[in-house]
Amino acid sequence: MQHIIVERAERVTTITLNRPERLNAINPDMHDELEAAFNAFADDPDQFVCVVTGAGRGFCAGSDLKAASEGDYRPYPAHGYAGLIERFDCPKPIVAAVNGLALGGGFEVALACDVIIAAQSARFGLPEPLVGAMALGGGVHRLARQIGLKQAMGMLLSARQVDAAEGLRLGFVTEVVPDADLGAATQRFCDAVLKCSPMSIRATKEAAYRGLDEPSLAAAIANQADYPAFAALRASADAREGPLAFAQKRAPVWQGR
Repeated sequence: MQHIIVERAERVTTITLNRPERLNAINPDMHDELEAAFNAFADDPDQFVCVVTGAGRGFCAGSDLKAASEGDYRPYPAHGYAGLIERFDCPKPIVAAVNGLALGGGFEVALACDVIIAAQSARFGLPEPLVGAMALGGGVHRLARQIGLKQAMGMLLSARQVDAAEGLRLGFVTEVVPDADLGAATQRFCDAVLKCSPMSIRATKEAAYRGLDEPSLAAAIANQADYPAFAALRASADAREGPLAFAQKRAPVWQGR
């Protein structure tokens, strides 16, 4: 890996975008590296949570326009932009720890994560129209779904940037913390997730997202038992371990299977 850093600490994989001299702008090689890193996380039965963050003073400034201007065009990898924005088949939680700028494709990467923990200095926006482009990496669709159409259109049609506090008010940011506390706050969230059964977490994530695609609340409740992650939960060792640990008055030992 030349443009990202992948670290594993017990059950947590951290993927750091590592082109700080370019504000972690994503070039074609970086797309391929991210695809491989997310594939490895998704396929590793011992990794339960993934954190995505940026090196230096920014999260990600989006696509590397210099590479594009020099004619370095390549198809996106199998799971789309950054190997993430079309990764609809991963039930494990993915957390964006956003430091500094998250613009264009960088904002789209953050929106594709399940949770956004933002430093106070973070800024978000989809400035693609300013350079004759549009946010095709899911930004248009995710923003409209996550904060509502009128608020989203206000940002999309003006290419307006917002700070972390406004992101929290709008609803796409989960938590805002002082810059110096971003790492600790992200770790606290991961620790809270790891106290839960990973099989339960995966079933919960899948039900939340798939339920939004159901025609009604009644349909979502009726169909959730047929979702694959829920079926896996019911058949899992974790489903047996939870009640047993409770009865024995001890902390459960989750296997994630």
